[in-house]
Amino acid sequence: MKQEENIIVGISVGDLNGIGGEIILKTFEDKRVLDFCTPVIFASIKVMNFLKKHFNSQIDLHSINSTNQITHGKVNVLNCWKEGVTISFGKEDDKIGAYALKSLQAATKAIKNDAINVLLTAPINKHNIQSKDFKFPGHTDYLAKELGGESLMFMVTDTLKVGLLTDHVPVKDVSQHISPELIIKKINTVHNALRQDFRVVKPKIAVLGINPHTGDNGVIGNEDDTVMRPTLKKIKEEGKLVYGPYAADSFFGSNNYKNFDAIIASYHDQGLIPFKTLSFGEGVNFTAGLTRVRTSPDHGTAYEIAGKGVADAGSFKEALFAGIQIYRNRIDYKAITANPLKKAPRKKDPKK
Repeated sequence: MKQEENIIVGISVGDLNGIGGEIILKTFEDKRVLDFCTPVIFASIKVMNFLKKHFNSQIDLHSINSTNQITHGKVNVLNCWKEGVTISFGKEDDKIGAYALKSLQAATKAIKNDAINVLLTAPINKHNIQSKDFKFPGHTDYLAKELGGESLMFMVTDTLKVGLLTDHVPVKDVSQHISPELIIKKINTVHNALRQDFRVVKPKIAVLGINPHTGDNGVIGNEDDTVMRPTLKKIKEEGKLVYGPYAADSFFGSNNYKNFDAIIASYHDQGLIPFKTLSFGEGVNFTAGLTRVRTSPDHGTAYEIAGKGVADAGSFKEALFAGIQIYRNRIDYKAITANPLKKAPRKKDPKK
């Protein structure tokens, strides 16, 4: 089987006291999923067997100790540690955070070494994972450092795609972070992702304003007039179909978002509140701009329902299949753009 037909998906388990383990098991209980990919769960067989018993899962798990032992047609569990782990569902625990980091580090190393093709991350607790090796506000910034590229949080479904100029930044600091350079960089990242990862030939992108009503001609702030509008004008003059800034309060309710291939919000909640309202349970968090493909579900650890067997695996499944499709799209895009001006064989002169 060709590699592009047998995509290896590495899965970091996230916070074990959350719902990550449950949604992983639920996703792969359907054996038909193995027709599309080969999963590798970075954890330990002891932990996964505990979760399997707790949730009464019938899934078959294949224990391995190296990526060289990955077996297609099975749900592989790569042992990142040997000791037992005490799981207390719904509780924040620094020790559990350390195991979440071990899993993430091992999975990241595997994708850097091309031992896996796609990285799918279960939710972490951004507080208890902090350590000397992880001083980041979340997965996105950590993976940008480890994998390289111009990372951008891109929340996606088949019909709605929302990117962010700033992500985990306090609201009071948002305007200080938004510069012409940042706007250009983020729009280029979204534009390239739409073409390479989602097969959009001529992307049409909307940008939301920084201030309410995009500043109302300076009455509610001047950043939209002095920073946003001149920068968008410059980008549009260079040939990209970029429009805005639009007032965020009416943009989604008016269905204007349906006229664009992607929307770029100025800050986290401006983009994620409407996205999750319209797409919760179906959305995928895709880190655009990285040198490798990484996806995750659009929710967190959900401590309040952890261990109860009621977690919905829908978004995790969507993240799995989105990662597979994006990986395939990148292969196709690379092939299509490799020799765009390939010369045809020279015809012989019939007179000679």
